[in-house]
Amino acid sequence: MTLKVGDASFLVEPPSGGSPGYAPLAHRGASARPRVLQVASFNIQTGISTSSYRDYITGSWRHIWPSTKRLPNLNRIAQILKPFDIVGLQEVDGGGARSHHIVQTQYLAEHGGFAHWHNQVNRRFGNIALHSNGLLSRLRPDEVHDYKLPGLPGRGAVVARFGKPSKHALYVCVLHLALSRRARLRQVRFVSELISHFPNVILMGDLNCEPGSPELRLLAESTHLCDPMCDLKTFPSWHPDKMLDHILVTPSLRTEHVRVLNFPCSDHLPIAMEVRLPDGLALNL
Repeated sequence: MTLKVGDASFLVEPPSGGSPGYAPLAHRGASARPRVLQVASFNIQTGISTSSYRDYITGSWRHIWPSTKRLPNLNRIAQILKPFDIVGLQEVDGGGARSHHIVQTQYLAEHGGFAHWHNQVNRRFGNIALHSNGLLSRLRPDEVHDYKLPGLPGRGAVVARFGKPSKHALYVCVLHLALSRRARLRQVRFVSELISHFPNVILMGDLNCEPGSPELRLLAESTHLCDPMCDLKTFPSWHPDKMLDHILVTPSLRTEHVRVLNFPCSDHLPIAMEVRLPDGLALNL
């Protein structure tokens, strides 16, 4: 089944062999109905390990050229993501030369044991770099849409629906907002229009703004999303003093064990939580 979103087509049920953007990697036998989801969000900086601001200068070549350290770091990331059911990824490479032409979302899905993955390329630098968002899931999404965010090219959002369109469906949005506040406010308004009418939403990503910012206040007012992260710090990974990464949920979803993972293999730390589904919302593997 192919979905049309603007000018693009996205394959929801790809044939055997999968597709470059979304692919089931394994089939589970009987359907299951999870009540609690383990979710995480991680800006992986294309598999580059950063331990100081100095590394941005001395290691800047790794954003363009292949590095032998990138693959071992991806393997470490895959291992820490294994306990989770749904993961949102930012700053993923979609198969550029700098990452040895590896689609990193697919690689993490395969090595982390995720049945489904989706890669959204937002900015291309020839054959060198394909800046992407990624979604990993053990649950089968019924629909996946890609959206370009307003502002300068290079920012996007992924919206996945789990379950039939109804009040019992779960929507997961993965995004990476711009660096400038003006652009972020435009992007928040755009995303709010996409998801504000859905009752069960998990929004996650690198939002490049902290709790109490005009952007997050606007998001809360427009969508009723709540931020249960309690001002946990995620950036920079070696000495976190800013909360730029968020997982927000609608009031229908209860959250538990909200935490930042002490896993400094990017310039951001991953965040995670348990999300308890309301009665009537049951998802299939």
